[in-house]
Amino acid sequence: MKRISILFLIFSTFLYSQKIQIVDAENSQPIANARIVLSDQLMYTNEDGFAPLDGNSKDFEVSASGFHKEKLNTFQNVVRLKPYVKDIEEVKIIDIDIKNLFEDLYKNYHKRYYDEPSLYDVTFKSKGFNNDKLFFMVIAEAKLWSKSNAYNFKYGYRKDYDEMLQMQLNNVKFYKKNESESIFNIKTKDVSHDEIGNYFFSYEIYRMLLNMRMKNSKNVGRLLSEDVDLQLIGIKIKSENGIEIEGEITYDKKDKVITLYNLNYMQGGYPVYKKVNTDGKEFEYQLGNANVTFDFYKKEGKYIQALKKTSGEQFFIIHDGKKDERKFSTEIIYNTFAKSDKKGLISKVDFTKNIWENIPVKEDKESTILLSKEEQEFINQK
Repeated sequence: MKRISILFLIFSTFLYSQKIQIVDAENSQPIANARIVLSDQLMYTNEDGFAPLDGNSKDFEVSASGFHKEKLNTFQNVVRLKPYVKDIEEVKIIDIDIKNLFEDLYKNYHKRYYDEPSLYDVTFKSKGFNNDKLFFMVIAEAKLWSKSNAYNFKYGYRKDYDEMLQMQLNNVKFYKKNESESIFNIKTKDVSHDEIGNYFFSYEIYRMLLNMRMKNSKNVGRLLSEDVDLQLIGIKIKSENGIEIEGEITYDKKDKVITLYNLNYMQGGYPVYKKVNTDGKEFEYQLGNANVTFDFYKKEGKYIQALKKTSGEQFFIIHDGKKDERKFSTEIIYNTFAKSDKKGLISKVDFTKNIWENIPVKEDKESTILLSKEEQEFINQK
């Protein structure tokens, strides 16, 4: 994409949308990934706490993990969220059977989360770092279709992924990659259970249970705070295979669902393994530390996905005597939701390619994309 078109997109975003910033009421620090829910649209703030929002917007809700929700009747440039702090008394340590919680959730997933054919307008963002330097970024608008909003292993084993997930690329808003011989291509031709499964929270629950079910795994759950039906639960898992998992979930004890999931996987102890990239070159791959986030909201009695984000650091690529560290982040924001049919999309991306390498089906709409300071500086580099 030409530089002038990129700059036009940046300026047009500011021209046609006002900015709203969500900050911590106690210290005025920006809140990233704060959720803004309008009547027909959903968006999240960027790393600097900003989101593009029409100045005529009214009757919308703002929320973020660890903060009280705010309902606003009219637009405000700055919204201050009050932190929610209600610690359980130190002497009153409350253990939570997280294995039982996850087993129950996996067994009843289709009863509690929306499980009918769905169509979403999504914003897809991916960034890659090589040795701590940002070298790649893409932000695209797409449509995402799912038959049941859950991973189906029957289709997965047959590699018939289109039966459960389809994507249509609509518009690549920003794309930049610094070409360098030192940046090794790690894309492979294989499409795996994990690659497609990562789109589904049901698959993440399955992956967690695999770690918890191992004979010598240790699982600890602690109630950190409670607000009516919402519980903040801290989780620590030491898996038999050397992977350690810790983080927090927000659990609705009335509806028996996880509404916000934010866990870290420490995988440095996992053995190095070999892979072959799309150029036919073999390399060694060392897993690092990853963060997985899912966010949901309730609609018509069931929970619908709002955000999926994965980031990682200390992933190492070893090839031809050279060892590089990779960091990455991939984010999908589900801007709109609609009920669909079982037929899916006419134009579908080929998941064996990088998504942005597919041919877009132009469908421009009002942008919900606002670059962070770091992203703008990267785009503006010559």
